[in-house]
Amino acid sequence: MAAPPKESRTPVSVPARAGRTRVSAKGEQTRARLIAAARTLLGGEMSARFTTRNVAALCGVSHGMCHYHFADRTDLILAVIDDIRPEWISPMEEAVDAPGTFAERAERVVLMLTRGESPDLSHLHSALHWHALNDERVRESLEAEYRRWRACFGRLFQVLADERDGVDPRPLGEAVAAAVDGLAAIQSLDAEVDAESVFRTLIFTLAAGA
Repeated sequence: MAAPPKESRTPVSVPARAGRTRVSAKGEQTRARLIAAARTLLGGEMSARFTTRNVAALCGVSHGMCHYHFADRTDLILAVIDDIRPEWISPMEEAVDAPGTFAERAERVVLMLTRGESPDLSHLHSALHWHALNDERVRESLEAEYRRWRACFGRLFQVLADERDGVDPRPLGEAVAAAVDGLAAIQSLDAEVDAESVFRTLIFTLAAGA
């Protein structure tokens, strides 16, 4: 008598997985919408009224849904800090780290710096600085972002140090980073400042005297 066929052990796909994927995708969309709403409130005239309840209302979701994705207001602010990184730090890192000589990388950096921030991003940065004065977690997160920003200039002058013996890249990079932040403050009051000329003169004069 022939033996009965063995049962197949091939795992059967569970339809519920597809459902969970769809739910997860929808959750990510909701989270992204909440971050976008938080950016709008923080960077606008309602910054002083920045609460999870107001963010949820602007986003069109329940207050409970907002707290499902973010424990509190600070969590939302930290998410915004992460969200804006590709708009100001990542492009600078790419300009510095792409192949090239010091002069070539410095030119890319000057072009990046002279693009300037959009008014929305500038207002958002101001709001984040204000919240950093009143929230330790926000301060620590923003400090980490600015360390990453300043490190770009250190790496730029490290290329010069690799090309020329005796160059200490750290103080040169810190000097440029401080000047960039200072000029940004000046430009907020006087848009006629020739930023490109200032940045090119500063970077290449420091390089020549190093």
